[in-house]
Amino acid sequence: MPLFDYDVVVAGASFAGAACALAAARAGLRVLVLERKDDPGDKLHTTGILVKEAIERTWLGRAPADCVHRVEQVRLYSPRLRSIDLSAPGYYFHTTDTPRLMRWLAAELVRHGVELRLGQAFVGAVPRNGGWHVSGVGNTRYLIGADGAKSRVAQCAGLGRVESFLYGVEYEFPGLSLPEPGALHCFITRRFAPGYIGWIAQNPTGVQAGLALRHLPRRGRAPDLDGLLAHVRERAGLPELAQPAATRAGLIPCGGGPAFPLARDGVILTGDAAGIVSPVTAGGIHYTFAHGDSVGRAIAGHLLRGGPLPETVATATAPRFRAKRALRWMFDRFQCDWPFDLLLYSPPLRWAAEQIYFHKRRGDEPVPPPRTAVTLD
Repeated sequence: MPLFDYDVVVAGASFAGAACALAAARAGLRVLVLERKDDPGDKLHTTGILVKEAIERTWLGRAPADCVHRVEQVRLYSPRLRSIDLSAPGYYFHTTDTPRLMRWLAAELVRHGVELRLGQAFVGAVPRNGGWHVSGVGNTRYLIGADGAKSRVAQCAGLGRVESFLYGVEYEFPGLSLPEPGALHCFITRRFAPGYIGWIAQNPTGVQAGLALRHLPRRGRAPDLDGLLAHVRERAGLPELAQPAATRAGLIPCGGGPAFPLARDGVILTGDAAGIVSPVTAGGIHYTFAHGDSVGRAIAGHLLRGGPLPETVATATAPRFRAKRALRWMFDRFQCDWPFDLLLYSPPLRWAAEQIYFHKRRGDEPVPPPRTAVTLD
């Protein structure tokens, strides 16, 4: 009998976990993904907004065309609802039918030889024979924690924990259309969104509207998305009588940077479990997907070709967000409404906003093709 039942066991089938599993499986490794939900598109905590880098540099660029909606402009609103339009040549976002996107991603795992167990959560694991024995699964060389900000894998293996959060809530309005569907509407307001923003955007099936604010466990407050929408819906063109058909909510890692240590002795964290989320925008599907992919490729390279230790690669490739963490620190402590109203049309504010939304990259720069674990003939 083989010493190990699997080369890689991944806890969590969201973006980072799926990226890691795809990279490892396409290289020929035996991969198992555990997903606690019966439906990978159910009970989501992500807005599912993809930046250009995620679309053009990762597997997500292969998503079905009717699963995404292209957005090329950000409309940024001050607390008094004055606005400026931001864009970069050739740059764009995709809003998504997020439940369908996650179901497609799960199908991609199966199509590429990953064993996907829906409805089975990671329970625990212990070191054994130079790898890990995962409860209810068997033995694996590598255990990957992609199981969210409250990662059980991190707790089990004594790895770093995510400590800083936002709390977000989002409504789905199916069948609605905004007057300007090519704009992502973002609202800065300390009254409704201290520490973050509100947003409204067209997606492939309707309109999504959300709000996130700084999470303070002992003295925090619940997001007042209804209050925000009552305040902004006329400016964004959201019909007054529109009623949401679905709501998603939850904690969003934000502000603290990557959790350390994020790897040791055959256990690696990625995605939300590793705190790989932009401290300023709380987004970063492209960050999580890229990191998960690099972890999967590193494991394959190590096991098949004697490459560097994946634990070292995982730590080295985790983005540090030093500049954005500094901006997050300032925003948390000095956010005021009046400077945004006063400086909205000033060149410095426009420049700063474009750095945040468009990642300091010009959209007309050449983009390399997606990297894969192996070259397929």
